[in-house]
Amino acid sequence: MSKKQLIMEKALELFSEQGFEATSVQQITERCGISKGAFYLSFKTKDELLFSMVDYYLQQFIADIDQVVRNKNKKDVVLVDFYKGIFQTFKKHSASSRVFFNEKVFLTKKELFHKVSAYEADMSKAIVSMLEQLYRDELQETKYDVMYCVKGFMKSYAELFMFSDMPLDLDQLAKSLAEKTDIIARHTTIPFITEELVQLMTRPCNQEIITRESLLQLIEQNIHNLEPSIERESLELLKNQIEHQTYSKPIIKGLIENIRLQPGCQWIAYVLEKYFQF
Repeated sequence: MSKKQLIMEKALELFSEQGFEATSVQQITERCGISKGAFYLSFKTKDELLFSMVDYYLQQFIADIDQVVRNKNKKDVVLVDFYKGIFQTFKKHSASSRVFFNEKVFLTKKELFHKVSAYEADMSKAIVSMLEQLYRDELQETKYDVMYCVKGFMKSYAELFMFSDMPLDLDQLAKSLAEKTDIIARHTTIPFITEELVQLMTRPCNQEIITRESLLQLIEQNIHNLEPSIERESLELLKNQIEHQTYSKPIIKGLIENIRLQPGCQWIAYVLEKYFQF
């Protein structure tokens, strides 16, 4: 085991026991039996250690998914293998999953959120690729809806492994979810999720990607589409905030919430949240 792997393994133990914020570099080095100097030769900061851990575990996760997706076996076998592989990985890395899904960590680490979002986008593409191989033209209009259903199954059932020590029959679970997925894929006829929407939702959404100018243009487009209303006034105030930065975060948050329920304004609300780093 390399020194980096040792540090990640022992750090994960500590993060699981007492949380990321409560764990110090000193505690990590003591658990590893190394000096602080040795730690800083591997990682510049504790944040860099966390990001490296996320990379390590999510890369394994994506690689496992990709291996199943590339499998040329029959449809029922591919889906069963897919779900079984997913939950075997969740079970194997349940401790790391609990750390990475800790809400406080994601709220305070913007770079971590975007890193995980990037991996999730790759996972979405892999699932769509699998569905295209399995169902071909049958899912031309609804493949993205089915992809979101698959991701919903993954996230919901993963909680059984992350937050419970109950003995679970992985084979039965995989067969059950494969059957549900096949039924949904065969019988879903009303599309909702479009390719364009998926691209927008998986695109890294931050100030470097969404420029001030492009956001102002997007707001202007939405303002023109609204009749005089609280929603339109809220958008005008948010535009002013981008140009002059005068309001506090609670006020900005309230203005965004004003427009969220307005039909057609959900995306601009989402973009504004990311722009203002909520």
